[in-house]
Amino acid sequence: MPRFMLNDQHWTKLAPIFIQHDIYHKPNLRLTVEAMLYRMRVSCPWRDFPPEFGWWNGLYKRYSDWSAKDIFQRIFRTLSADSDTEWVFIDGSYVKAHQHSAGAASHNQEAIGLSRGGKTSKIHLVVDAYGLPIAFEITAGEVHDAKAAPDLLAQVSIGVMLIADTGYDSQAIRDNVESSGSETFI
Repeated sequence: MPRFMLNDQHWTKLAPIFIQHDIYHKPNLRLTVEAMLYRMRVSCPWRDFPPEFGWWNGLYKRYSDWSAKDIFQRIFRTLSADSDTEWVFIDGSYVKAHQHSAGAASHNQEAIGLSRGGKTSKIHLVVDAYGLPIAFEITAGEVHDAKAAPDLLAQVSIGVMLIADTGYDSQAIRDNVESSGSETFI
């Protein structure tokens, strides 16, 4: 039996958010969400799903539909709307792309680039004072932190302080943050 992540307290808070975003409250909705969280945690192929979650193809189709409709993005925005932004932290991290991750015939932007480590993507993340994510952007691996920062910072309201590492040490970022009445600590 797979280990579940959502206890009853979590689910009573999450279920209304799913319904708010046009997800029909079927009896197996909680199990479907648990299956998606399970896949994110263990990174197993869809076909290797434990049978306790149900038919793998049905789960894949539901995940694909929700992704196409930006359901996950809308739920993320709802969950991060009430954040403590007195202190805001920003940083970027590389993620090595799998050797077969690029090159498929597609018109979609893949956010995979070449850096010193090979094919990589970069996750730029803004977190609140509690360390909870409030905004993110995924770019190609060669994109510098300071280039992604303006778009990310435009999505959040900074309270007292923006805290970042030296990758964000540019006068443009400092001026942008300080023009809104906040301070920077880089």
